[in-house]
Amino acid sequence: MTKNLTLSNAAVLETSASSIYLDRELSQLAFNRRVLAQAEDANIPLLERLRYLCIVSNNLDEFFEVRIASLLAQSRVDGELVESPALIAALDRTSTECHQIVARQYSILNDDILPQLPAAGIHLLRHTDRNDAQRAWVKAYFNREVRPLLTPIGLDPAHPFPQVVNKSLNFIVELSGRDAFGRGTAIAIVKAPRVLPRVIQLPHELSGNGVAFCLLSSIIHAHITDMFTGREVVAYSQFRVTRNSDLWVDEEEVKNLRQALQSELQSRNFGVAVRLEVARNCPHHLADFLLDQFSISKNRLYAVNGPVNMVRLSELIDRVATPELRFPPFTPGLQAKLIDADIFAVISRHDVLLHHPFQSFQPVVEFIRAAARDPSTVAIKQTIYRTGMNSDLMESLIEAAQHGKEVTVIVELMARFDEEANINWADRLERAGAQVVYGIVGLKTHAKLALVIRREGTRLRSYAHLGTGNYHPTTTKLYTDFGLLTAHSALTAEVNEIFIHMTSLTKPSKLDHLWLAPFALQKEIIRAIKNEARIARLGRPGRIIAKMNALLDESVIRALYAASSDGVKIDLIVRGACALRPGVPGLSENIRVRSIVGRFLEHSRIYYFRNDLAHDVYLASADWMNRNLFRRIEVAFPVLDDALKKRVITEGLHPYLKDNANAWELDMNGVYQKRKPRGKQAPFSAQQHLMLTLGAHATGGGE
Repeated sequence: MTKNLTLSNAAVLETSASSIYLDRELSQLAFNRRVLAQAEDANIPLLERLRYLCIVSNNLDEFFEVRIASLLAQSRVDGELVESPALIAALDRTSTECHQIVARQYSILNDDILPQLPAAGIHLLRHTDRNDAQRAWVKAYFNREVRPLLTPIGLDPAHPFPQVVNKSLNFIVELSGRDAFGRGTAIAIVKAPRVLPRVIQLPHELSGNGVAFCLLSSIIHAHITDMFTGREVVAYSQFRVTRNSDLWVDEEEVKNLRQALQSELQSRNFGVAVRLEVARNCPHHLADFLLDQFSISKNRLYAVNGPVNMVRLSELIDRVATPELRFPPFTPGLQAKLIDADIFAVISRHDVLLHHPFQSFQPVVEFIRAAARDPSTVAIKQTIYRTGMNSDLMESLIEAAQHGKEVTVIVELMARFDEEANINWADRLERAGAQVVYGIVGLKTHAKLALVIRREGTRLRSYAHLGTGNYHPTTTKLYTDFGLLTAHSALTAEVNEIFIHMTSLTKPSKLDHLWLAPFALQKEIIRAIKNEARIARLGRPGRIIAKMNALLDESVIRALYAASSDGVKIDLIVRGACALRPGVPGLSENIRVRSIVGRFLEHSRIYYFRNDLAHDVYLASADWMNRNLFRRIEVAFPVLDDALKKRVITEGLHPYLKDNANAWELDMNGVYQKRKPRGKQAPFSAQQHLMLTLGAHATGGGE
């Protein structure tokens, strides 16, 4: 692909994928580059910059656990390596990019962030930094808390290489001399106990000016020789292995998905190894030994200048209470009409739109809590994808079931990395008397729906919550999402139809308002795009604005290309991976793509189609990815109230198109450039604007 590529409209559907689509893996890694830029930004508080580094590490962990694992799995058939030039090239490209990101990450940590911590009163002490009193305390801590839990394994035929848990901290040790039995065992493995914290705080009297911490890895390093009496430690290194963590169960064969998944969860810790991290000074022969043990190729070896698990530094962030080192505290707003109000009375009069985290998620919690305790409530139905280990909302569902209400919960047991929490909730719900369904075989239930049915006088009336994000108490404070509380009879009836479809497995009834995947969502999106193209061909303005986490589905991208060629003006706000090439003459010259990376994780899915001034606005649980459109239960729902429709546009779209502080623009070659104020323009951050206009101290509360 070159900057001079020009395609005719007729050639759009005939062009090879390699020239009109950006690489998915590289686009996903480019998002981590943008997060890494936050860690480099000196205008961001120091501990928040460190947190961004931890986020990059966590993202890379998942990238290897899922995406790299998937590519490697594709390269083998029945255990035999398949020579696929395309796969080899893809793995090589991602390897090069990952190594560059990791090198930059540790450079920022060591050259920028760590040197600033002491001036802020935070001391992360390496062994050479500790004074005599600190060394004495660390030695006592090691002997008291750490050594009793360590079990070094000297490798010989009776002591084979031990099982190493996914992403756990371990040490490889090379020894000289002979063991107690006169044999020359040369290698030992020491596994760090997972029950111990990775960041240990020293007592106040040993902390000097501020607070002092040691990493568990540093403490074990300092005393590794104490574990091998009579032997000389020649060399050692910390190491960490990342494994394939995508769970698989044969949903067609198992009789109880929950039981099968509980068994499968145990194997996640010991999946196929896909990455090895060692300390930068790890001797080559020890690294090669580990690569051989785990059957990992050398290009997936990462020798890092610091802790092998940077994610664990978040423990330090959470234990420092210095306000100026963090983002200023933010309190979400609460619409005046919801304060101390009867939630059902409010919804019965008018739809309620909530914009999180700028507005509180508490009304949604109160919606379910009130339903659980209200004698008029006869039934509650809800989908659960991610909800965390602790949730007031889930407790309310349990309470409702215990009070004899008809409670139906569709729990997605295959929500990646939340499987265990969801299994626990499913068990508790069932024991309380709720009807629990585990979604639909072969499809993840990703829709965000809740339905409350109340008896009001002589009739039943339904109330619904439809959202773009999860019912999760933590992420609702950190992710941007929209939620709609409504008593609109047509919408609530269709929500109920979807619940009946998911529980009964019957064909869903015709839906006039909601777009349901995998049946109609993709078709409706394509139809709406083509409608804008038709309008443009008639000489009237065609306009599309869409906001999502990822854009990868080829059928949607091709429809957008065709619409662009017909003159439709298209703005796409895509936080993460985007396979569409914008700005290519004759193909996508009317398409602009931007990504917003700021204090909050952009998570809203919004589809806007001008439609000859009808201004169709849909909120959705689905990104424009093949998996969302064809392999998940997803729902897109219209905003029907004109005032609320305007709010979605003026809060969820326009500020993000105006942003010149946190916005990155994508060019046709897959390169993102940070937008900056031009001329006399003032910096404008969409998130900051929304915090000021919708937060607790704003007037009007968003309506």
